[in-house]
Amino acid sequence: MKILSAEQIKSADRYTIEQEPITSLALMERAASRLTQKILRDYRHLHHFIVFCGTGNNGGDGLVIARHLIHEGKRVEVFILDSPHHSQEFTENLVKLNGFLSLKLLYIQSEDDFPRLEEKDIIIDALFGTGLSRPLSGLSEQLVLHINNARSETISVDIPSGMFADKHSSGVMIEADKVYTFQLPKLAFLLPENGYAVSKWDLVDIGLSEKFIEEAVSPYYFLDAKVVKSLYKTRQKFSHKGVFGHAIMIGGSKGKIGAAVLASKACLRSGAGLVTVQVPKVGYSILQTTIPEVMVEEDDGADYITTSHDLSTYNSIGIGMGLGVASPTIQIFKNLLKQYGQPKVIDADAINLLAQDFGLNYLLKDCILTPHPGEFRRLVGEWENDFERLEKQIDFAKKFGCVLIVKGAHTSIAMPDGRVYFNSTGNNGMATAGSGDVLTGLLTGLLAQGYHMEEAALLGVYLHGLAGNLALEKQSKESLIASDIIDNIGQAFKEIKPQ
Repeated sequence: MKILSAEQIKSADRYTIEQEPITSLALMERAASRLTQKILRDYRHLHHFIVFCGTGNNGGDGLVIARHLIHEGKRVEVFILDSPHHSQEFTENLVKLNGFLSLKLLYIQSEDDFPRLEEKDIIIDALFGTGLSRPLSGLSEQLVLHINNARSETISVDIPSGMFADKHSSGVMIEADKVYTFQLPKLAFLLPENGYAVSKWDLVDIGLSEKFIEEAVSPYYFLDAKVVKSLYKTRQKFSHKGVFGHAIMIGGSKGKIGAAVLASKACLRSGAGLVTVQVPKVGYSILQTTIPEVMVEEDDGADYITTSHDLSTYNSIGIGMGLGVASPTIQIFKNLLKQYGQPKVIDADAINLLAQDFGLNYLLKDCILTPHPGEFRRLVGEWENDFERLEKQIDFAKKFGCVLIVKGAHTSIAMPDGRVYFNSTGNNGMATAGSGDVLTGLLTGLLAQGYHMEEAALLGVYLHGLAGNLALEKQSKESLIASDIIDNIGQAFKEIKPQ
């Protein structure tokens, strides 16, 4: 699913109006009425709604929503943030609304006009939409702060007022409990800096031109089940383990052998035919007893990796989980990047080793890197906001021809050609030790089976999050651990397998 800019969505509106054809007023009616149906579905037992409207088209949406809620027997109050500039659609919908005797409609011209907000109220924010061009100030800023200070449930129409759709938002914004957004996700919803203002969001299909969206050019995509199902490779009847590749996992050090265990087990669950693990001597017995299905290459080092092994027979390499950053290990890592062209997953301490010696970066063409934000910061330096971080991620992937995955809510996957996919699966219960090791194993196993690194990245990240969601059905967010994710990889595969 594409993620378009605010300007592109505005163009999609115009194109739809011209080509359907439909009037702009009728398109607003369709959009807001469909959004109202979502509200009635999700808040069907609640009866008192307070709608805050600006005087532009977002406010016009709010007026339509208010009218439909009244038709459904809900008690509705409308407060209009007064302005000398009214859009035509706002004005026409205000005329339609004025005939309802049960409606309480007031204009806000000063802070004295702010209503008292109760916990039982449902607030609908239709003050400002994606056309906002500058941070809020004055009375509009104070009204947003007033709404945020209330203990009421707050719904935003299309986007929280004060938020920019595709650039950093520096001012105050509505802190919405739920956003119903039109047609496509907004880039701003997918970045951590805006998480406090977008707790949950839901798409409302308003019937914008599919042709326009298909032809629109955007580097940003929202990774959904449709894309993932198209990547899945069906197993043939007479396949054998040799067909599904041989992966090697290189990691573990004294006190961190568990990371190698988790990654190796996930690699097996991904479908790799054979999995070998290279660990220091301290990890040999642990691997042999905890995962009998893997083969173990015992390193000469007692507590950390010190020895280069011949890796030419493996189809993919995963390195970094629990590896440590001892001097002999650094040389092993350098040799691996210089001598072996197999697809690689570089994670955790291997990323920290890269950050120590940036001269290695030209060797990353066949690699998937999986840093969390802290590790990514060591690679590229500081950033002022998450939009800048995203640009750094894109630039890095393009410069070095790698796939760069920055982990977190809506994990972002940057491709060598500049495309970025944001994941739609996962939950914050997965913010637990070892979760990243599981992802490394999944990715390495998919590479071993012949998935291209871009395919493996999309499939692996989606499956990882989906397995975490399935695990959450049996656990709480607090109790979920990395092993729970591994235990649900099988069911995750079942859910993406085309029928």
